[in-house]
Amino acid sequence: MPSRRLGGLLAVVALVVLAAAVPPVHGSTAPLPPSTWGGFLSGLNFPTLAPGASGPVGFSVGDPLGVPMTSVVFTLGVYEFNAYPGNATGPVPAGGAPVFSGSGAGSSSSITISVGTLADGAATYASPGAVDLFVAAPAGAPQGTYAVRTSLTFEANGTAYVLESRGFFSSAAWANATSPPDHVSTLNATRLGVSGVVPESAVLVRSNPYPVTLAVILGGAVVLAAVGGYWAVRRRPGSRSGASAGPPPSHADTAFGKSRTSDGD
Repeated sequence: MPSRRLGGLLAVVALVVLAAAVPPVHGSTAPLPPSTWGGFLSGLNFPTLAPGASGPVGFSVGDPLGVPMTSVVFTLGVYEFNAYPGNATGPVPAGGAPVFSGSGAGSSSSITISVGTLADGAATYASPGAVDLFVAAPAGAPQGTYAVRTSLTFEANGTAYVLESRGFFSSAAWANATSPPDHVSTLNATRLGVSGVVPESAVLVRSNPYPVTLAVILGGAVVLAAVGGYWAVRRRPGSRSGASAGPPPSHADTAFGKSRTSDGD
């Protein structure tokens, strides 16, 4: 009997250890019709930045459900880096991630924006407009593409909903949600444990080699235009003896013909 108790206790301990070792997965949430997913987040637009520069971020959060949405929260965060030149995807370089800033926001590589309430079919909450959001690349940011994932949470009719972009899921989880047994090309958000999926984008950081070259080209164009103008309007050279050409001959006919013999005819 004692050995059976000991064996049962060891089995429980093993299950606890195994559960602790398994990475957590998204909890199940109420699903939303896939036809509505595209109406929640649109116009997501990030600028191309040189290291040390900043620019505006565009986005629009809407209400496609036909009922008011409350406690709406929109989140953006840099999560992956693809170096340039080359194509090596990996973690974001320490100290090199672009940072967000704007109305009611701090300055970090991840930002949460409290949208509040969207009335049924109301105008969207957007940047620029309702909020001004910017992103800046540190002066020492390596060149490449910085992937930005997004999420949107809210309540409607007393039910909580969560929508997340591709960057929140592992490759295995995403493959499981996009490869159903019938081989139909669909995305099963329930398998991902979310209500739906929203788009994500990226910030391209690249040193700009063009300003100096462009300035040289524009300067050369101005010089050529000036030279061309001079050659077009300058007077032709005169005689070497100092004589100047007379006015060009005129052969215009008169209204009197050739029979005019004196003034007044």
